[in-house]
Amino acid sequence: MTISLFSGQGSQYEGMGKDIAEAMPELAEVYETGSAVLGADLKDICFNAPLDELSRTINSQPAIMATSIVCLKAAQAKGFTFDGVAGHSLGEYAAMYASGMITLEDAFRLIKARAAAMEEATASTKGAMAAIMKIAPEEVERVCGEAKEYVTAVNYNSPVQTVIAGTPEGIAEVSAIFAEMKARVIPLNVAGAFHSKLMQPAADKFYETAKTITFKAPQVKYYSNLTGGELNDFSDMASMLAKHIVSPVRFTSELAAMQEAGADRFVEFGPGRTLTGLVKKTLKDVTAVNVENLETLEGALS
Repeated sequence: MTISLFSGQGSQYEGMGKDIAEAMPELAEVYETGSAVLGADLKDICFNAPLDELSRTINSQPAIMATSIVCLKAAQAKGFTFDGVAGHSLGEYAAMYASGMITLEDAFRLIKARAAAMEEATASTKGAMAAIMKIAPEEVERVCGEAKEYVTAVNYNSPVQTVIAGTPEGIAEVSAIFAEMKARVIPLNVAGAFHSKLMQPAADKFYETAKTITFKAPQVKYYSNLTGGELNDFSDMASMLAKHIVSPVRFTSELAAMQEAGADRFVEFGPGRTLTGLVKKTLKDVTAVNVENLETLEGALS
């Protein structure tokens, strides 16, 4: 059983997807559709924007999603097929498109609204995030729960990697404690406290767009960050996606559920190979590869 995985925010880099797009001109449709919805030249953002501009939430989210979809389509053109999909945070939108749940145009409508709402929220509410390594998620939860300032676990990435989010004061408070516990603390270069209650204004604003979108039942298995397992009820995706913005990403649980269902091959599409690494750290007896350029495309399909 093969699962397609889709990259999350923070994986962006200058020129991502360029060699695949130039080698397969038919993929230009992805950038053209995105540009029309965004009102900006998406191809130029992906290929030419300097990293500081590319890393703005309003740019990085549609750019990463476009790159992920381009990489998937390139693989499909060479015969790649899959049985299920999952994404990490932002990656869920590429996963929805890949599963047949939404059209390409609606995928960009959703991500435009999501990115704008989240960028606005980060401008009005100070937040921060950090990755906590070499310590169990339960310990991370305990320390955050005892903190005086607001901080919470938001990304369950692997048995030894949990991302926290909260106020800058909350992050600083628990980071000192984690350092004393010999955990590795890596501050993340992000604009806000994603997947925490500090994003509630973004969730509320995003919902207004999400409820106008038509969602179909997926054609393959769809795994959800929100539930940590396969999603079977698609009756109110707008509410679910709004809740996703303020809820933890239960990626470790998703991986376990996929393996239990028979998944033994994972292919990550989009910039970087973060999810490929998380699969290898979390699951045994599986294959995990990534597709982000022509070289990895050939390697993944060989």
